[in-house]
Amino acid sequence: MKTYSAQAQERFSAFFMLFPTFFVIISFYFYPALYNLELSFTDMEFTQLRTGGDWVGFENYIEFFTSNDSFNVAFNTVFWLTAVSVTLRLFLGLLFALLLNSKMLSSLKLSTLSRLFLLVPWATPPVVSVIAWRWMLEPIGGPVNEFLLYTGIISEAISFTADLATVWPTIVTIMVWNTTPLVAVSLLASLQTIPDDQIEAASLDGATRWQQFRFVTLPYLMPTLSVLCLMSIIWTFNNFIYVWLTTLAGPGTYTNVMATEVYMKAFVDLRLGYSSAVGVSMAIILAAFGALYFRVVGLSRMQDKVG
Repeated sequence: MKTYSAQAQERFSAFFMLFPTFFVIISFYFYPALYNLELSFTDMEFTQLRTGGDWVGFENYIEFFTSNDSFNVAFNTVFWLTAVSVTLRLFLGLLFALLLNSKMLSSLKLSTLSRLFLLVPWATPPVVSVIAWRWMLEPIGGPVNEFLLYTGIISEAISFTADLATVWPTIVTIMVWNTTPLVAVSLLASLQTIPDDQIEAASLDGATRWQQFRFVTLPYLMPTLSVLCLMSIIWTFNNFIYVWLTTLAGPGTYTNVMATEVYMKAFVDLRLGYSSAVGVSMAIILAAFGALYFRVVGLSRMQDKVG
C-alpha cells in the first residue's frame, strides 16, 4: 500500500508533466476568452485598438437581444443551420451506414467501392464544396438548372442562392452533402462491433427486421449517436463557412446567423465590443446546451443500468 508521501509525489510528478499542456491551453484559450468577455462590456471599435473602448456594461447584450434582427438571426441559427441540418445528417448517416453494412452490397462485391464513393464528399474541403455547388446551381449554365429545364420539370431557371424559397434548402443541402459521410463512417464502425450471435438469436426468436434494429442494433449505436449529435450541434451552431461563402448572409440579411453576425459586426461595422457580445452569447448558449445534454444522457444511462 502506497504511503501518503508516495501518493503526493506521484501527483506532483503528474502535475509537473502536464503543466506545459495546461500552460498552452490557458495561453491560447482562456486568455483570449477572458479578453473577449472583457471586450463585450465595452464599445470598442477598430479605431480604438490602441486606446481601448469605454465601459458600457450589458448595453451590447441588451441591444443584441432586443434588436429587430435578433429573432431572425436566432431562428436561422437554431432551426435551419442546426436543427434541420443535424437531423438530416444523422438520419442519412444512419441509412448509409446500414446500407454499407448490408449483406446485399457484400454479395454484389460493392462494399469497398461504395465506401470509397462515400468518402469523396468528406474528403472535399468545405470551401471547395461550396464553390462546386454554387457553380452547379447557377441559374445560367448551371448543370442542375440545365437538367431541370431539359426534362421539363421547371419552365424557367431558378436562382437557388438568391430565391427566398430555395436559399436555405440549398445551404442545408451543401452542408449535409459535405458532412454526412463522417456520421456514416462512425456509425458503420459501431455496426461492425455488434455480435452476430445477438442478431441471430433475435431472428430465431421471431423478431422482425424492424424489431432487430429497434431492440438490438439501435442500443449498440446510441453511445456513438449521442456523441455525434453533440459534436454535430456544436460544430454546426458555430459554423460560418457554409452560409458566408454560399450567400454572404443574403439575400440582404435573410440567411444571417450568429457566426456571420459576429463577423459582420466586427469586420464590416467595425464594432468589436458588440461582436464580442454576440460571440459570448453563442458560447453561453452552447455551454447551457452541453450541460443539459450531458444531464439528460447521464440520467438515461443511469436508468438503463437500474433497469
